[in-house]
Amino acid sequence: MNIVPEFSQNNAQYAELRRDIHAHPELGYEEHRTAALVATWLGERGIEVHEGVGVTGVVGVIQGDQAGPGLAIRADMDALALIEENNFAHASKHHGKMHACGHDGHTASLLAAADYLAQHRDFAGTLYLIFQPAEEGGAGAKAMIEDGLFERFAIDEIYGFHNWAGYPEGHVALSSGPVMASANEFKIIVTGKGGHAALPHLSVDSLLVATHLVQAMQSVVSRNTDPMDGVVLSITKINASDASNIIADQCVIEGTVRCFSEENLVMVEERMAKLSAELCSAFGAHGELEFERNYPATVNHQAQTEHALRVASQVVGEDRVGPFRPVMGSEDFSFFLQEKPGCYLMIGNGHGEHRDAGHGIGPCALHNPSYDFNDSIIPVAASIWVALVADRLGPNGIR
Repeated sequence: MNIVPEFSQNNAQYAELRRDIHAHPELGYEEHRTAALVATWLGERGIEVHEGVGVTGVVGVIQGDQAGPGLAIRADMDALALIEENNFAHASKHHGKMHACGHDGHTASLLAAADYLAQHRDFAGTLYLIFQPAEEGGAGAKAMIEDGLFERFAIDEIYGFHNWAGYPEGHVALSSGPVMASANEFKIIVTGKGGHAALPHLSVDSLLVATHLVQAMQSVVSRNTDPMDGVVLSITKINASDASNIIADQCVIEGTVRCFSEENLVMVEERMAKLSAELCSAFGAHGELEFERNYPATVNHQAQTEHALRVASQVVGEDRVGPFRPVMGSEDFSFFLQEKPGCYLMIGNGHGEHRDAGHGIGPCALHNPSYDFNDSIIPVAASIWVALVADRLGPNGIR
């Protein structure tokens, strides 16, 4: 592996930084302490700092020693609303909040790279360090864009990474095209006619209608999409009466739709709306679909993926780099990739053997209360970022 020596030598410092962030988790748009820590770290290294971009986002600017294009690297900062089950020394000090997705490690890795690149500006162009708020459902990437990120900063390409639990430590996975699905939520309100459960003939049972609708919804994917396409429609909540002797006049169905293509998303929404209206009408009820598009699919650009593949292979070795199998989870880095060419890659976090004594009994899986980021991959991620800057802002880089 071709790790920058300074990262290995100083990793105790970076791990301590990461663990400090882990111990003080903050939810989306509440990352005031984390943002201040990031801004202070960058400022102390002579890096130009812009705070409050997209509410609590921070952008650091490192000018190379020659003029040139703009390259952006992103790390997310927010935590999850989750009760941590670890009790090691750096476990969360804020009950109900936890860095269970590794954003603490993403932030520390980019700060480590900033530490080095602030001292080695032998590149032609400008590096933008994006520390983003509210990835976990708050669309912080979108907020930064709407706050003028790409108007204020001349960014030509953008890259980011996520640690991948269960993937071998320090290995890299990436692919061009769709790598993570869009995230969409829906609510179907079925309105009938309420009444006493002993007199069903005087009512229109909204719950009964809803059960038929739930069954019918399963045909939307199974009979309207190509089996080779990745589409998931999951109904996760049904809520009607609170009493056993009442036929509710209204029943609410909720769930999520995940897919990789806009074409399939449009089709699914249209089919759901038609079923909601017409099936309910057949029972003498009224059905209305509310469909909310949250995050678009994360789609890597081919050329930028090839650049990242080349760089990752140089750092960790070709035998440690492989394709990433797309998953149905979502990521708001997708908003950046809709605006600028770039690539989102994965770095293996291992299987959990790295965790300190006192970790929870659960697996070291993302969004699990026993999770912890693997500090050993900070030098790997930081080295990839340094190599990426040399590659893209070097003689044969962005043009």
